[in-house]
Parts: sequence; structure tokens; C-alpha cells
Amino acid sequence: MTHQITKSFSYILLAVSLAFSSVALADHHGKKKEYASDIIDVAVGAGQFNTLAAALTAADLVDTLKGEGPFTVFAPTDEAFAKLPAGTVDSLLKPENKDQLIAVLTYHVVPGKVMAADVVKLSSATTVNGADITIEVADGSVRVDDATVIKTDIKASNGVIHVIDSVILPK
Repeated sequence: MTHQITKSFSYILLAVSLAFSSVALADHHGKKKEYASDIIDVAVGAGQFNTLAAALTAADLVDTLKGEGPFTVFAPTDEAFAKLPAGTVDSLLKPENKDQLIAVLTYHVVPGKVMAADVVKLSSATTVNGADITIEVADGSVRVDDATVIKTDIKASNGVIHVIDSVILPK
């Protein structure tokens, strides 16, 4: 049931994003211009962050991540969320668990735009929720806490997204 709601919401977000993108692409002379989408639009457009999009909506964080920023988001894929114990996502999405959901989601966001070339120079970073994530470079890969970064430097108008293979949880 939650998966259907998540999928439906993602399609709606994608349709709205595409509608606004096509309007924004033409200036008053009808010439095409390139506009970068914000973090939310980029994530929804990628098609692999449906659970993250639903969680951000449930936590009322969509407007924040559509804001000026800049933000660096370590974004877990749908597959990353699927690795969590059964029922975890459904539980977090319940209104009574909103504070816990916000804590988890803001743990994936670092203030500022930190590109991969800068991330690899760090051993930790303070997240929006105030806790530090551990960053480690080993054997040609970058780990953020227990997650591996699988794609880097996805640029958005208000920051950057680095894709991770697991959901990281505040300690």
C-alpha cells in the first residue's frame, strides 16, 4: 500500500516538475534557456528516489530542499531503503514518527555545496541535524558512515547530490 502511494506521489511530483521545467525553458522570445533544477526535481526526475521523495514529503522537508541552499544531499536510492528491516519505512512515514523521520532525513544533508573532490578530503562532516557523519576513503571508494557512495556530483541549482547505497542513521 505504502509503495503504491509512494509511486503515485512520485509520478505526480515528476509531472509537476516536468510541467514547470518546460515552462521555464522558454524565455519571452521563445528561445530555449538551460535552467538547472533544484535538488527535489533532480531526485524525482532520476526515478530511483521514490521512497526518499515520499519521506521528504511526510517530513515536510520538500520546500526546504527546494529552497536557496546550497545543500549537499547523500541520497539513498529506493534499493537502499529496501535494505532496512521490514516495516521500518512504513513506521517512519507515520505522522506520530515525524520527528524521528526528520532526524533521519536531515542526517543525510550537509549545509553547503560539497563536491566529490572536496568530500574525499574530509574525515567527517556536520549534518543539518547537528550530528557528524564519518567519511572514509578506502580501496577506491568513499564511505559515509556505513553507506558507499555510488554516484557523485549530480548538480542541482541549489546544491549537489551524491547517491549512496544504504540509508545512514544518526547515532
